[in-house]
Amino acid sequence: MQFKAFEEGIEVNGQTVYAFVHGMGAFRSLGEQYMSASGIGRMKNGAWLFDYDGWYPQQAWLDAFAAIAREVGDGILYKIGYAIPCNAEFPPWITDIHSAVKAINIAYHMNHRKNGGRLYNAQNGTLHEGIGHYGYERVPGKDLIVSVSGNPYPCVFDRGIITAMVQQYDIKAMVIHDDSKPCRRNGAETCTYLVSW
Repeated sequence: MQFKAFEEGIEVNGQTVYAFVHGMGAFRSLGEQYMSASGIGRMKNGAWLFDYDGWYPQQAWLDAFAAIAREVGDGILYKIGYAIPCNAEFPPWITDIHSAVKAINIAYHMNHRKNGGRLYNAQNGTLHEGIGHYGYERVPGKDLIVSVSGNPYPCVFDRGIITAMVQQYDIKAMVIHDDSKPCRRNGAETCTYLVSW
């Protein structure tokens, strides 16, 4: 299900949150207003004051997503997702489409924390639970990856993230939502994306 944090106490880092504003493009000031209205940063004399290095409640960020979905629509949510790889921290070992899709789950956990501790420990490779996952399954004999994603973010936002990641390694790569599977937009726990190139 979209827009509802799985657990209390989850936070997202400022550089990731900034992707929301960056992804709004020409409507950046509108994005700043949505963020401020959700309690992330604040407006002062027409300027959005925000700590890029800070941490913010995940639910507040999800509230901003919900407002955008209601008032602006899915197109902008896709653009925000597409902006994530330009703003969030990702592991350094990405070299191709396969490692790009695998890295999304690691990056997702790197950029969230619970009770002050990041949900990915780079020293020992441990992922901690509380926010869901982005999946990776290679289809043998085909240029096809299946990514089953279960997290509280909007479905179309996730498609934007996955598309941005794979198009860094093949501009012709396509990501489609598998409409034959359950969808978080309709209350399901996961969405399934098909990556082909």
